[in-house]
Amino acid sequence: MAIALARRASLPIAIFMSFISHATSRLILAAILPLAIAPPPADAAATRRQKPRAAAPAAVKPDSAIIPLPLNPIVPAGQRLCSTTAASGLGSTTLRPGSGTKPTAGDVVLVNYIGYLASTGAVFDQGMRSPLPVNGVIPGFSQGLQTMARSGVARFCIPAAMGYGAQASGPIPANADLVFQVELLDFKTAAEVETMNRAQAGESPAQKDAPPQP
Repeated sequence: MAIALARRASLPIAIFMSFISHATSRLILAAILPLAIAPPPADAAATRRQKPRAAAPAAVKPDSAIIPLPLNPIVPAGQRLCSTTAASGLGSTTLRPGSGTKPTAGDVVLVNYIGYLASTGAVFDQGMRSPLPVNGVIPGFSQGLQTMARSGVARFCIPAAMGYGAQASGPIPANADLVFQVELLDFKTAAEVETMNRAQAGESPAQKDAPPQP
């Protein structure tokens, strides 16, 4: 009887143990299967992929085209405009303020400058350390020079009426509005310039003005 009870008791236990074993297997399989199916981590996949090689730069071939002369750059549109306009029609923008006194119409200035067309930005003239008589240039340029001080840099927008007007001048077409960027390095009076010229020629003012000796 005890053996029968033991057998009866052992049967559910065996079934229960078998159920646990199958359940455990299913749990383990459920845990392992996603790992087996899941894609590898991004880092692992990246290590297996080879990095694409950078494309080699294209070889530069000699260009036999002739560069037209003179070589004139094109000034951007924003640098062809001025921020203020005087009653005379002269536009101007102070790019760097100068200091000290300003030249008058009778003075001679020493300037760095570049001139270009307002319509296209094509450069038609430029100079470094150029001596210019204030009253010997176009009206708009002359008026602009008299608003500057030493070491200053300005942009002048000169209407055609204050430039060359209806008359063409070299690369400047008729009725063309002009723009100049000017740096005023220094200026002298006409008398000072005359004295400097005489000194360079080795002749003093007294010697030049003295009457000829018999």
